[in-house]
Amino acid sequence: MNQTIRCSVETCRHHSDRDVCQLDAISVCPNCECHSGQCDESMCGSYECRKK
Repeated sequence: MNQTIRCSVETCRHHSDRDVCQLDAISVCPNCECHSGQCDESMCGSYECRKK
């Protein structure tokens, strides 16, 4: 199984210079109090802010 996770969030510490997420897997979590059925209902729960 070959999966590629693209990462355009440059502030995430897992973002590589090739625009690829360096994690083996990501966790997608629901947003709180949002049951709209729209795409903003979930977000990447694997995000970690890059240390400056």
